[in-house]
Amino acid sequence: MEAELNSHSCDIVVIGTGPGGEGAAMQATKLGRSVAAVERLDSIGGNCTHRTTIPSKALRFAVHRLTSLLQARLVDPEAQSAAYSFPMLRKSAVSVIHQQVSVRESFYQRNDVPVFYGHARLTDRHTIEVEDDLGGKRTIQAADIVIATGSRPWRPDDMDFNHARIRDSDTILDLSETPRSISIYGAGVVGCEYASIFRNLGVKVNLVNTRDQLLSFLDDEIIDALSYHLRECGVIIRHGEAIKRVETVDDGVITHLVSGKQIKTDVLLWAAGRTGNTDGLELQNIGIKPNSRGQLNVDEHFRTAVDNIYAVGDVIGPPALASAAYVQGRYAAHHLVSGKCDRALIEDIPTGIYTSPEISSLGRTERDLTEAGVPYEVGHSMFRSLARAQITGDTVGMLKLLFHRESLQLLGIHCFGANASEIIHIGQAIMSQPGENNTLQYFVNSTFNYPTMAEAYRVAALNGLNRLF
Repeated sequence: MEAELNSHSCDIVVIGTGPGGEGAAMQATKLGRSVAAVERLDSIGGNCTHRTTIPSKALRFAVHRLTSLLQARLVDPEAQSAAYSFPMLRKSAVSVIHQQVSVRESFYQRNDVPVFYGHARLTDRHTIEVEDDLGGKRTIQAADIVIATGSRPWRPDDMDFNHARIRDSDTILDLSETPRSISIYGAGVVGCEYASIFRNLGVKVNLVNTRDQLLSFLDDEIIDALSYHLRECGVIIRHGEAIKRVETVDDGVITHLVSGKQIKTDVLLWAAGRTGNTDGLELQNIGIKPNSRGQLNVDEHFRTAVDNIYAVGDVIGPPALASAAYVQGRYAAHHLVSGKCDRALIEDIPTGIYTSPEISSLGRTERDLTEAGVPYEVGHSMFRSLARAQITGDTVGMLKLLFHRESLQLLGIHCFGANASEIIHIGQAIMSQPGENNTLQYFVNSTFNYPTMAEAYRVAALNGLNRLF
């Protein structure tokens, strides 16, 4: 009788309730399959809700709001350190997390998806054993499995992450006070976002980049703009560096670089890569071997080496975006149920980077088009010329449209500035249209509310057309 109570069977089991797991679970239920989910944390949402995206973006907004108040002289700068310390600003995320958990719990409840909390391991290709914190075990049998366990910061073995002055993106949010200075090792998306957050708090920031430019996957003009504005606000960027060792002292941490440089700051934030959460799943039982970073190899349909087991989200590596994970989950569910899915679902996913100012990008860059020999032209709209930006004071930034010189087809959209991650979606809607409907002419022939930031599309389109004649 006890064995029956501790067993469950369904069509599909999803391991993880972050964006990828949620997308897979909800889509599979809509397609008529019985679904169960497993979550190792004590509430729904995964790392996205509890440790990364939601907490960091809520903190960023709180810092941005404080900065705006200070600039408007509505807050006494002398009282800033006491009343608006890092821990106080961090608290703003707590209510958001609770709301997100509540909303997502309702999704699972309404769709009759039971969630089993505990650590999952695969005993065979159709069986998962879930062990809770008290040692209780439950077996779940399913025809198909979706692994959406996410990722965590990669930690080198020779670094003491238990030390209070050495942090990663999971633990940086737990700082007990605002540091006076910080070194950030790794200038990827996480490193650049936290460089903006801490500098806006008045913290001295050293951003150590192992490469020769920031975020090299972006358009070169956007990279230059980001580098300029980070330096303009006081961030010290050190390109082409590698860490040699880290030394902790009573009053700080010293980062020794291979070049011989030594950087002493209150805190070191390690932001050099992530690793997939696959350890403990015992994938060797079914013949799946993660790579050296714990990530799973999948085919174009997100199938692993075992054809009834799919993997989506950060556990499979780049692009490692919450938005991408969600649509990957939906695609995987479609494919494992029907054997096919529209590729458009997972193509042309915009990049959203929450630096200050924001960055969002979709489609190809100038570098891509030049290397491919595509005849293109550029249309710009500088935010400083837009009435809405002048009203709000957010005049730093631009919208950049790349289009084919002959057909006027949109080839790339790149935005740098306030609300870039929102603005990008107007262009995305047009860029996704079939045939001759995805050209610059839409922006030229459409009426935009005035004053709005959306007007940037008309300005950029006209600017681009003027370059053709």
